[in-house]
Amino acid sequence: MGVEIKEGRVTDEEFADMKQFVYDYLAASVENEEEGGRMRWYPWHSAEYRYNHILNVVELSGKIAEREGADVDVTKVAALFHDIAKLDADQDVHAEEGARVAREYLETRGSFPASFVDEVCRSIELHSYQDELGDLPMETQCLIEADILDKVGANGTALMLLRMGYEARTHMDSAEMVERVLDRGEDAVERIESDTAESIAHQRLKRVKWFREWLQGEVAEMDVEEHDVDLR
Repeated sequence: MGVEIKEGRVTDEEFADMKQFVYDYLAASVENEEEGGRMRWYPWHSAEYRYNHILNVVELSGKIAEREGADVDVTKVAALFHDIAKLDADQDVHAEEGARVAREYLETRGSFPASFVDEVCRSIELHSYQDELGDLPMETQCLIEADILDKVGANGTALMLLRMGYEARTHMDSAEMVERVLDRGEDAVERIESDTAESIAHQRLKRVKWFREWLQGEVAEMDVEEHDVDLR
């Protein structure tokens, strides 16, 4: 189903205003939390990490949407709002709450057609969908694939290594943490549908595998089990 886009599409200025709103909303969510909020001692439960994740997903989803023929505006706006409620709503309802916030914003701060708003909000509501992605609108599929991909590769590896410090682990545990990124990446490849996202996933998995091999070669007596990854 085609999506009616306002003349001139979403302007750079409009998108910049949306980005500022999302950042301010996340920052306010953290400030309003009591006793440090949900696991705020983990970096990915801070406003800074969540906003950076959102920007990564915006960039990735836009690239996938452009190459796969999806509506780029719908995809990128949905990506921008997809985790806006992540820090102040329970995990199982954050998608619905994010869609509510996005709808209120889009309906009151612009002249976006109702069809555009509906498609954006639908993608946000479905971004935690766990079944076959091929059953979803292409814009939603692009968003979910980008959300998955941001946890694979260099970003996912860096976060896992940061987690070691928060859990008082030593660098000798780094191979185990990198192995988790590879496992997650394999699962991601199995879910991904589009050729563009699959290509990105395999490229990122290659880099993680290289890093693991680097650890094996330079950290003495590190016990690392071989982990076969399909790197087509």
